[in-house]
Amino acid sequence: MNNATAHPSSPATSSDDTRGIVEAFLDARRSGRSLPGFPGTIPADLEAAYAVQDQAIAQWPDAVVGWKVGYIAPEKRDASGDDRLLGPVFRTRLQQANTATAFEVFDGGFGAIEAEYVLRLEADAPADKIEWTPEEAVALPATLFIGLEVASSPLATINQLGPRVVVSDFGNNNGLVVGGEIADWTTLDEATLTAESWIDDTRVGTGGATTLPGGLRAAYAFALARSARRGRPLKAGDLIATGNATGIHDILPGQRARVVFAGYGEIVLTARAAAPHSEEHAA
Repeated sequence: MNNATAHPSSPATSSDDTRGIVEAFLDARRSGRSLPGFPGTIPADLEAAYAVQDQAIAQWPDAVVGWKVGYIAPEKRDASGDDRLLGPVFRTRLQQANTATAFEVFDGGFGAIEAEYVLRLEADAPADKIEWTPEEAVALPATLFIGLEVASSPLATINQLGPRVVVSDFGNNNGLVVGGEIADWTTLDEATLTAESWIDDTRVGTGGATTLPGGLRAAYAFALARSARRGRPLKAGDLIATGNATGIHDILPGQRARVVFAGYGEIVLTARAAAPHSEEHAA
């Protein structure tokens, strides 16, 4: 997969209200350690949380190559009306399934796997288009792959504290593993795309592309619209992990993850404790 098209993050302005949150999460991620609690006052809404995320992206020494989409339960939504959220996927945390053997989770923090259907854009999205329907989204060329998201944060309670906290720490993402292609996906009935997840020898979840409301097309449309509204219109080569296909499954260092996509292959990897992050920028 070619990610040479990855574009630099847009600039973000720091503030006294958010600087401490950004610095605490980035320091914990750099050192591979956990945090005892949220480092400050939780942002008031999703817009404020994205401001935190933008500042963190600007300071993180890596290139954004894509975005994970996370679903927001109705009772946890705010006045924005967003039913999903975004978090960055960084170049050094992107792995190909045929060469990967392990992934990192924060020991003492939050660690989980998610079976994912991953889109790769084959054309730039119009920079001035900030609203997308699922039908419009699917008309923008993209290739579909099977994948596994590494959902991990230094903060163990990140999901319990809600979407504003999730957004504040890179969308609770610590990597993406991309496997084989699902050809001609726009012609398929998404109900036929099924998956199951295993931790060690226990099956922990089943589902597929329609597990989340609206399926792949709704996730695609949201990623295009929210990215444009943030001033980060998606471009050819960008990846979109469309949302958990079988649930969110906790995993600890040393455990083995296996996600199986019926008819399209599987991804098998072992979790290990996060190590200190190199300061070298992945250009």
